Amino acid sequence: MKKSEHWPDEASIVTFAEGDPDENPWVDGKPKREEIEVEDYSPLWVETYEVHKARIEAVTPKIALSIEHVGSTAVPGLPAKPVIDIDLIVADPEREDQYVPALEALGYELTVRERSWYQNRMLRHDNPRINLHVFGPGSPEHARHILFRDWLRERPADKQRYADAKLLAKNGATTAPDYNLRKQDVVREIYRKIFESQGWLGDS
Repeated sequence: MKKSEHWPDEASIVTFAEGDPDENPWVDGKPKREEIEVEDYSPLWVETYEVHKARIEAVTPKIALSIEHVGSTAVPGLPAKPVIDIDLIVADPEREDQYVPALEALGYELTVRERSWYQNRMLRHDNPRINLHVFGPGSPEHARHILFRDWLRERPADKQRYADAKLLAKNGATTAPDYNLRKQDVVREIYRKIFESQGWLGDS
């Protein structure tokens, strides 16, 4: 298991906190309906990540504390939506002036601001499609991203189980949140196995 100095305590990692249901996270309105496509794994996804990681590092040399390729495109052999997910850790996500203008110059657009949910910001890049997730140090969600990625990289059976769930979830889904909800039960079951393997769930 890969751990980082930016990780929180174990209790925070195993607790899936919910944001304020009354908070409007959309910076410029809700996303458009779109067909959810799940494609066979492509090694080009890693190459795309490396190129854009270097570009992000170049424009945020004193801001970026950590940059990680997360999500399904970071797991070799796993089918995925052709969208590169990247986690960017900054000292204070609230200081958007320190990183948003620089990222906008690279073609990213701030689309999500969730102050009540780990201070998450999400910036979207359209060509190629990238979702850049911004968190602060000690974000439980970032830690879970790394745990889930590394677990699937090392366990073919769970990788296949997740692949099957993704292919089933895409049928009828018209937005990414809907797609994610349809596969959430399998995701949570895999997380439970991860947490149990670390002895983080006690006797529960």
